[in-house]
Amino acid sequence: MPHPQGGPPAHPVPAADTEAAPGAVRRTASGAAGPPAGAGLRPPARPVLRAAAALAAALLALSLLSLLTGSNTIPMSRSWDFLTGDPSARADAHVRLAVMDVRLPRTLAGILVGAALGAAGCLLQAVTRNPLAETGLLGVNSGAALGVVVGLTYFGTDSAYGILLWALAGGVLASGVVLLLAASGRAAASPLRLVLAGSALGATFHGMTSYVLLGTQSTFDDYRYWTIGSLANVETSTALALAPLVVAGLAIAFGAVRPLSALALGDDAARALGHHPARIRLVVAVAVTLLAGAAVAMAGPIAFLGLLAPYAARVVTGPRMAPQLLLSALVAADVMIAADILARIVIRPWETPVSVLLALVGGPLLIWIARSRGMLSLGAPGARS
Repeated sequence: MPHPQGGPPAHPVPAADTEAAPGAVRRTASGAAGPPAGAGLRPPARPVLRAAAALAAALLALSLLSLLTGSNTIPMSRSWDFLTGDPSARADAHVRLAVMDVRLPRTLAGILVGAALGAAGCLLQAVTRNPLAETGLLGVNSGAALGVVVGLTYFGTDSAYGILLWALAGGVLASGVVLLLAASGRAAASPLRLVLAGSALGATFHGMTSYVLLGTQSTFDDYRYWTIGSLANVETSTALALAPLVVAGLAIAFGAVRPLSALALGDDAARALGHHPARIRLVVAVAVTLLAGAAVAMAGPIAFLGLLAPYAARVVTGPRMAPQLLLSALVAADVMIAADILARIVIRPWETPVSVLLALVGGPLLIWIARSRGMLSLGAPGARS
């Protein structure tokens, strides 16, 4: 009831009630229940920008540290002199070899492999709505392994570049077969069909790989070196040759951000918004094939990175797909470079395979995520936080 003098209402609402908690039901002037407070509001962009800037700065610092650090006896100060143009360091062939021919290519490869695996894992978790999805889900890893074994055994491949090409071809072939199996018949390629097809093909390729390896000891020795996952023998030409594949995969991924956001609401909601779920999954599968195929070809199978990076990104971004994809790539690139640096120094003068370090860290982290209720809620792709 209004005040007789036209002043404030007779029963003013307490100030504490005017700012309802997010998710609380609001009442309209007529008393009807309105939408929850904060509904439809996006999380502020500043935390995402700060996180992206911090991760990018960390990547630059780690890359510089990667150029300065090695498993040999060259001191960091000598490597720094080479990078800053000191004439005596520039004239030292040993320092030049270590920095330009060993550390620079593996640093470039680490950035590419990390960004590719992080983005691929984020895409797979979103398109399958499966928080445990990673790059092996479409059979890329098992296809790449079979390709390497076939090249070594039946075609006499004996160069690192040849192994790279066979790994890439095997990964692309496996992903293509998974898509054909998932979309066979009249039904579209649903997340469940993609997962089942990828698991079945991965098991089949793994059996074929084991069968070939059991009969050829020389192939097993070469394959064992590739499958441990390492950046030790990557050359600059190899990294530059596969960089366009990673860039193309990332471009396709960011182009599919809006359809993926719609797909997170469900297939029916995506169709109502004018998108085609089957077409979205096909585009995402192409992007994942390019990203994961290039990463596996360069470094071999790397576990856990594509699984864990999206979790870390969702802590900051929530369900928003574009920043989630960006931060997943940056987080994975940072972790990959840091793990590669540690791989050179933990048992110096020898090296530890980078995949071993990632597995040692990734296993306990995955157990922690499985036991953490808060992290599981963040882990559901498309879930509103």
